[in-house]
Amino acid sequence: MGRAFWFAAGAGAGLYGAVKARRLAHRVSPAGVADQAAALRLGARELLDDVRAGAREKEAELTAQLGLRPRVVLPALEEKDAS
Repeated sequence: MGRAFWFAAGAGAGLYGAVKARRLAHRVSPAGVADQAAALRLGARELLDDVRAGAREKEAELTAQLGLRPRVVLPALEEKDAS
């Protein structure tokens, strides 16, 4: 029983190590680095969009609370802000 257990444990550890090594090899390859950079750009863009939306909501909320007139946004500026 002891030898079978240690054989299975060794085989499992070897398989785990091989999978981790293959994933690491992909991450440091040019394609893997490009994938990581693209994911980082996408994440940053999503975060920036969320922050801008939150700022617009808070500005509208404060404008309403203070009884001020809403700010007029020109369409040309709106398109710049979206990109």
